[in-house]
Amino acid sequence: MNPTLKKQPNPYSQNLKKEQDELVLQYLPAVRAMAYRLRERLPSSVDVNDLISIGTEEMIKLSRRYDKEQNDSFWGYGKKRVYGAMLDFLRSLDTMSRSNRRLIKLVDQEITAYLGEHGEEPDDAYLAKILNEDIEKIAEARNSAMIVSVMSLNEQITVLSGEDTAQKVEKDQLLEMVHAILATFGEREQMIIQLYYFEELNLKEISEILEISESRISQIHKKLLAKIKERLGLYHG
Repeated sequence: MNPTLKKQPNPYSQNLKKEQDELVLQYLPAVRAMAYRLRERLPSSVDVNDLISIGTEEMIKLSRRYDKEQNDSFWGYGKKRVYGAMLDFLRSLDTMSRSNRRLIKLVDQEITAYLGEHGEEPDDAYLAKILNEDIEKIAEARNSAMIVSVMSLNEQITVLSGEDTAQKVEKDQLLEMVHAILATFGEREQMIIQLYYFEELNLKEISEILEISESRISQIHKKLLAKIKERLGLYHG
């Protein structure tokens, strides 16, 4: 082929790609901030750099599909999708076997009982002794529970029950059930759930806003999950 006939780069395509890359660079700090905020709610075993990498990859994909004529704010367009990609990554870390789910359930029950009596959560050594388990398994179970806790309520139920909740109850019905159960909670308890799941605050931040202990917030969160499982017939104990 004659070199002079070689296809030349399309200036429009080059400019478009440059704009897309600039968008990604512009919002990288927002992705990092989102990753660090999510990381605060997760166990130390989760590397924040993995979350940043996943979020950045998703943002690059979104920049290629973004139409500024349809959406005047790129971050407004992509924020939920970037966060969703990070949650998808966390779901991929869920390697809980049936026995692990049973252990998480037992650990939750012991933590709830201890909270009610002492007003704070027990340490791993106490749980290992009570449940006659290796302390490493207890720590692993608590880490898994922390990862699951950042997911939506209906996803948590599915993961921890080891069943396909969608087959047991339609998503809309499940959401109605969650709202009905929340209505039986006090105003402050409802606010805790709102701040944790919808405003995405961590326990320390909620504690400072409402001026109650982190252990009390954790207790309310577990109470809600237990009530939902009871209503679905997934919680026995």
